[in-house]
Amino acid sequence: MPLTTTRISPDWPCQVKTPGSYDWERSAVRWLRELVPARYAGYPAFIRHPVLLARHAELQVQQEIRVARTALQTARADLPRHGMPESVIEHTIKLYAAEVLQLQHIARSVRAVTRALVESGAGR
Repeated sequence: MPLTTTRISPDWPCQVKTPGSYDWERSAVRWLRELVPARYAGYPAFIRHPVLLARHAELQVQQEIRVARTALQTARADLPRHGMPESVIEHTIKLYAAEVLQLQHIARSVRAVTRALVESGAGR
């Protein structure tokens, strides 16, 4: 297998081996499978075509970002109606804000892995 030209970026997930190294694609697939619901991770098409799995993982993470942003944007208005004390609301807002940042990092990582998989020909 030829070495890929992808440079390891700060967004490269530590769970995935360096592109071109032994078994790196398998480590990429293992990591990507953790990002999608279990029922998708076992689909034969996703197992045979890592780029397809990566595409679905990217869609999944983008949806999670939308959900976390919505939760963040509506927390201050919605949570008091559910009887939540102000301290819990503030904590929840910080939690959602941190989650959005973490998910954005994961999205960048998925894009980096996807590029490397495409360059290595894993999409065939």
